[in-house]
Amino acid sequence: MHVFLLWIGRLAGTVGVLLTAGAVLLRLTGSYHLGSFQVLTVLQAGTTAMVMACLGYIASSAERQPASR
Repeated sequence: MHVFLLWIGRLAGTVGVLLTAGAVLLRLTGSYHLGSFQVLTVLQAGTTAMVMACLGYIASSAERQPASR
């Protein structure tokens, strides 16, 4: 299970960084919309994906730890 959580973390982190970087670049060019979405919505989706990645890594780490005594 920890391998699955690790891959979820990696995938969500990659998607989150790409979404966040894309939103920042769009905003720096003066765009407020990406298709029918506001750039702020894309930024929030990227942040959410990175938080999901962190939680996946934490859950993976917690599952690999041996039980204490």
